[in-house]
Amino acid sequence: MHRPPCLKAAALAAALVAGPAFATNGYFPHGYGIRAKAMGGASVAMTEDSMGGANNPATMVWVGSRLDAGVDVFSPHRDAQRSGAGVPTLNGRVDSDSEVFFVPELGYNRMLGSDLAAGVTVYGNGGMNTDYPQGSFNCGAGPANMLCGSGGLGVDLTQLIVAPTLSYKIHPDHSIGAALLLGYQQFKARGLQAFDNAPGFPPFTGAPGRVTGNGYARSHGVGIRLGYYGRLTDTLSVGAAYAPKMNMSRFKEYAGLFADNGGFDIPEHYSLGLSFAATPSLTLALDLERIRYSGVGSVGRASSVPLPLGASGGPGFGWKDVDVVKLGVQWRVDPAWTVRAGINRGNSPVTGDNITFNILSPGVMKEHYTAGFGWAMSASDELSGALMVAPRQSVSGPSMFNAMMGAGAGGNETIGMRQFSIGLAWSRKF
Repeated sequence: MHRPPCLKAAALAAALVAGPAFATNGYFPHGYGIRAKAMGGASVAMTEDSMGGANNPATMVWVGSRLDAGVDVFSPHRDAQRSGAGVPTLNGRVDSDSEVFFVPELGYNRMLGSDLAAGVTVYGNGGMNTDYPQGSFNCGAGPANMLCGSGGLGVDLTQLIVAPTLSYKIHPDHSIGAALLLGYQQFKARGLQAFDNAPGFPPFTGAPGRVTGNGYARSHGVGIRLGYYGRLTDTLSVGAAYAPKMNMSRFKEYAGLFADNGGFDIPEHYSLGLSFAATPSLTLALDLERIRYSGVGSVGRASSVPLPLGASGGPGFGWKDVDVVKLGVQWRVDPAWTVRAGINRGNSPVTGDNITFNILSPGVMKEHYTAGFGWAMSASDELSGALMVAPRQSVSGPSMFNAMMGAGAGGNETIGMRQFSIGLAWSRKF
């Protein structure tokens, strides 16, 4: 049987998923689509590509029939250190070995008339991925990693979302849209034996054997994204998008690590956007986004909650909600060339009271500086590029080992990260 092009595109993108995606605004990327990434992520009131299922599904009816396919080379540099510990063998520093990831993206849109469009966007979240070597730590029973487990230490989280979309013009200048979000995620952890009720340590978990070293666990869920886009004047456009929390099936293999018996839902998030055509060739765009990490227990609940790991209402990573400002500029130099730049600024979700668990997921980034280009190779084909540089950010606080091994035993811990990415996308209009 003949498959519709949008289903072929979704199948191809799902096959290309190759690892964790960006971890910039918490574990959400700073933008979706190469054009948006070049503009600091600003996209909610822009109609540049078919990534609307990730940004604002209402924009898809304005972009025409097209295919957008791209890949980013993403390089995060993460480190963790402990100092001032009363037990000197707990002091030290490690750097995560995994530093290069390839992150594909895909969007497809088909006009079904002048006022209706259907398409699909395939995108990813992730980035709670770390790979620390064992280092020179010793927790009293021989060589250990930074969290007193054996061997290397780290976690790997990947989230893939396939988003079929519908977009409809309710007025010549206004549209609405919806994207069905089909979510898949996988996770694994290693090196956390000390939290799996190991001898010599407190009984941390209520489900021993389901904390660490169980390979990849997989999870599925369904959600929705709703959007609105409007052209208020010839030069001013507005957009809004909302996605409620996506309830995901539990990571059963890690029911002793994540709160609520292995729960790891995708948080509620919403955005408002403006775009302003200051001149026929110069466009400014501004997005305001909020990601409600606090609404997911395993992410937002404090690590100091006095319940076992994995319990209903149990401890998490202590992440705060993140508010992000995305500011971008686009200048069409001539019919063939476009230049883009942007700034993405958000608050770190990680607090100084929750450092120890966040050695596994140092999502501490705040500022991202971006630039890019577009080259119209022909009337139907375009090549776009994006560069992102995020300077090092760090967060420090008292170690959880102070409570486990006595006051001052664990000293203070610091986690840090800096990032760089470069990406290319090819687009075809048809």
